[in-house]
Amino acid sequence: MNLSRRSFLQSIPLTSMAAMSAPFAGAAPEKKRFFFTSQGKTALMNADGSDLRYLEFNVPNQATWQPGGFFPDGHRVIMLSMEPRRDGPGKPFEEYYHTTPTHLWIYDLDSGALEEIATKERLAPFQTPQLLLQDGRMLIQVIRDKVPQTFSINLDGSDPQPFTQPGEGMPYGLSLSPDGKRVAYHLAGPRGYEIQTANVDGTNKTLVAQQAGHLYFGPNWSPDGEWLCFQDCILGQDPGHDWSDLVVSRPDGTEQRLLTEGQALWFAATYGGPDTRGGGSNVPVWSKDGTILCSRREPGSRVPWEYQADRPDVDHFNRDFKPEQARGGTRIARIDPKTGSVTPLSIANSPSWDFRNAESTDGQHILFCRAKTGGAPELWICDANGGKQCLLTQGVDNLGADHPRWIP
Repeated sequence: MNLSRRSFLQSIPLTSMAAMSAPFAGAAPEKKRFFFTSQGKTALMNADGSDLRYLEFNVPNQATWQPGGFFPDGHRVIMLSMEPRRDGPGKPFEEYYHTTPTHLWIYDLDSGALEEIATKERLAPFQTPQLLLQDGRMLIQVIRDKVPQTFSINLDGSDPQPFTQPGEGMPYGLSLSPDGKRVAYHLAGPRGYEIQTANVDGTNKTLVAQQAGHLYFGPNWSPDGEWLCFQDCILGQDPGHDWSDLVVSRPDGTEQRLLTEGQALWFAATYGGPDTRGGGSNVPVWSKDGTILCSRREPGSRVPWEYQADRPDVDHFNRDFKPEQARGGTRIARIDPKTGSVTPLSIANSPSWDFRNAESTDGQHILFCRAKTGGAPELWICDANGGKQCLLTQGVDNLGADHPRWIP
């Protein structure tokens, strides 16, 4: 299959300190920590705004680092590093990007120990972590000859077993069920983007959602394992995948319902100015209380980065910056899947764009990113009802902070 603009990169995440506001006023428990990324670096910070540090790894020839899955102990994390990219001027993205070698590591947050893994029976130069399983195995994505495939491997790389077959498409956005037995994912395949579930070994695949003209994306399990939520983007009217609606469904595809209408969620977040542009897909997530957190569009909103459907995408962005057309914005909101009621949480002066919400493991705090039109994203925190909003950091040299993730 041809690797699409969205699917190819989305499948893959001490310098000077950024300016920070006063520490978060809420009573954040000691050692409630999170990761975020900035300028190709991974940072670690406490929820009260203290102890910001950018992880430095003394490993030659690695251009970027980003976190993968966390181990349940909260002390270790899978890290992905990437050598300098093989694409570039005169080398098309689709032809060369997948030839860039990547490496997987286990990093101990407390001791600083770093151990390379997945070196035995290596399947391709480009492989990325997708999901840690409960039996000491891991799902990874492998791209060989521009053909994506997911494998289950031991952490050392041995005993690779196919989770998908060549030609099925590219599965990513993987989510593990609370009991650890099933995987939900979206599949970029010959029929478009669809939602599937499967056993952790790839057997017993079940089609949850597929429809011509619709891009289904980002399934997540409810805390009780009884439901999935995911996004529905109408491709014909939105080639840049800017907006989507929120869907809930049983894992077998039954009892499917739209919770929003009019493409109310911000899907393809784009931010920054010509020198700080960036982005990536937003994904709604379940809260501990059974509601769903998402980035919700204010009525009539329009983004400043306009997708150019009439020209080839050579940089996996393909947008022109038109700040004069921006209006409205997006807010973090909580949606009740039973009633469809919406509770706005984050409040800012428009036009500004709130996205990338992440709830703490105890359900008390929410991290999110906020970008003013043309500005780099800032990292903010608030309590569960949206109160006590506080700026934490603007990243390396104030050039932006993105992809916050709480550490278990």
